[in-house]
Amino acid sequence: MDFKVIWSDQAIEDLREQCAYVGSRDPEAALRMGNGILDHVQILAQFPFIGPPYPRGTRGPLREIVFRSYRIFYDVNEESRRVDILHVRHGARDEPVL
Repeated sequence: MDFKVIWSDQAIEDLREQCAYVGSRDPEAALRMGNGILDHVQILAQFPFIGPPYPRGTRGPLREIVFRSYRIFYDVNEESRRVDILHVRHGARDEPVL
């Protein structure tokens, strides 16, 4: 049984900001990047523990996966079979507050 992937409001806003930034220079690249991230995250429904632990989370060890230059931070709840996407950050930016 697959896990349900849930995007937090902050992760949605992060993705929106990333797409707007890229889109100001190249709208087609922004569309490819945004769709690529959305598609890439879907792997977590079947393989929620694929990303390495990210030990700086306030709720215990979180995880992250990478799509091109973007880091996607998430939390796995085994009891509810849920993956919460918390942040989407460009790798050149500072660490997120989790």
